[in-house]
Amino acid sequence: MNSLADAAAYLEGLINHERRPGFSYARLDLEPIRALLDRLGNPQDRLSVIHVAGSKGKGSTCLFAEAILGQLGERVGTFTSPHLESWVERFRVGGRPVEAVRLVEAIRRLRPLVDEACAGPAERRPSFFDATTAAAFLLFETAGVDRALIEVGLGGRLDSTNVVSPAVTCITSIELEHTAILGETEGEIAREKAGILKPGIPVVSGLLRPEAARVIRARAAEVGAPLITWGGSFHVDRIGGPRPGRNGFVFRQAANDGRPGFEVAAELAVPGRAAVGNAALAIACVRALGVHSDAALREAIPAALADCRLPGRIETLEHDPRVIVDAAHTAESARALAEALTTLAPDGVDLLLSVSSDKNRDLVLGALLPCARRVWVTRAEPIRSMPADALARHVSRLDPTRRVEVVEDAEEAVERARGGLEEGRRLCVTGSIYLAGIARRVLRPG
Repeated sequence: MNSLADAAAYLEGLINHERRPGFSYARLDLEPIRALLDRLGNPQDRLSVIHVAGSKGKGSTCLFAEAILGQLGERVGTFTSPHLESWVERFRVGGRPVEAVRLVEAIRRLRPLVDEACAGPAERRPSFFDATTAAAFLLFETAGVDRALIEVGLGGRLDSTNVVSPAVTCITSIELEHTAILGETEGEIAREKAGILKPGIPVVSGLLRPEAARVIRARAAEVGAPLITWGGSFHVDRIGGPRPGRNGFVFRQAANDGRPGFEVAAELAVPGRAAVGNAALAIACVRALGVHSDAALREAIPAALADCRLPGRIETLEHDPRVIVDAAHTAESARALAEALTTLAPDGVDLLLSVSSDKNRDLVLGALLPCARRVWVTRAEPIRSMPADALARHVSRLDPTRRVEVVEDAEEAVERARGGLEEGRRLCVTGSIYLAGIARRVLRPG
C-alpha cells in the first residue's frame, strides 16, 4: 500500500463487501471495534472528544465547532462522513484534510489487523466503519490534537464511534431515517442516538419534537448527564447582518449551575436557518467544555464563524457562483435548502437531481420541485441511486406538467445542466452526496 489510490481501493473494498446481496452484519455490541482498538493501543483514550449524533446537522456542527476551537488556539481533529470527493476529507487536522501520506500510513498500519479479524469469527469481524473510525483515532493521536470532534456514523448506541469517553456529547436533531435499523418512530430513533450519553458528561440537544425530546430527557436523567437544551438552556434569534448575504444571529444562554449568562452575536457566510441552528449547537458544545473563558469565546466566535465554509451544504461554488451544490437527501434538509433558495434564487433555479432508492422521494421532491424552473435527473451512484428514468417518472407523477431532462451519466448531466443555463439563471445540484461531489469535481477549473 503505497498511495492514496491504494488506501482508497482497500477502504472501498470493505464497503463493497458489505453491500453485496445477502451480506448480513447484525451488530450486537461494540466488541469488534474495541478489539481492533485494543490491538492499536487504544488511541481514543488519549483524546478529548466532542461526540456528535443526530439525524441531520452533525457534520455542519462539527465544522462550526472546529472553526471556533481553532480560533481559540486549539489543534483540532475532525472525523466526519461521508466524503464528497476524496477520502482525506473525512479526517481533518488543524482545519484541513489530512495529507494523503498520513492516511496511507494509518491504513497500512490497520490493514493486517483488520484482515486478521475478518478471517475470524463473524461476531468479531470489524466493519468498514470500524476501520475508518480506528484510522481517525490513530491519525488524531499521531497529530497530537488538543480536541477531537467525532461525528456518529449511524445511530449512536452501537456506532463504531461510541467507544470514546467524551468531554461533551451532542444530539443535533431527530427525524425518521434508517428505520429498518434504528426504529420506526422518532422515540425509537432517539433511544438509539441517546446511547452516546455518558454519566456526568454534559449533553447539548437541538430543537427536538416532543416524543424525541422526552426520550433524550429521560436518558439524560437516567445516566446523570447534565442536559443543555435549545429552547431551555439557550436560545437563538436570527438578525439581519450588516453585510449583504450574511446570515446573522444572536446566541443567548441562561445562567446555570453557578455560571453566568452568556450572549454573543455572529454572522455566517452560509445561508439558511439550518446553518444558524448548527452554529448555535457548536457554540453550546464548545462552551460546555468549560475550558475557555466567556471573554475569549465572545472574541473567537464571531471571527471563527464569519468565513467558515461548509462544503456541499448550500454551497455556492467560488469559481462558478451560478452553481449551488447541496447534499440534501432527507425531508428536513430538502426543506432547509428550499428555504435558502428563496433568497439565493428568488426567481427559481434549474434543478439537477439524483436521489437514493431508500429515501422518502415524495417528501424530498415535494420540497424542491416548487423551486425549479427546469428539472434534470441523473443517477449519481450505480448501486444506491434510483435509475434516472425511474426518478423522472416519479417527478412527472408528482407534477404531470413538468418537463424532465434525463441524463443517466452523472458527469454528463452536470455538464449539460450547467451548459444549458439561461442568462441570469442559477443551477442547484442536489439530492445526493455523491452528486454533490461529482458536481464539485466536474465544474472545478482546469
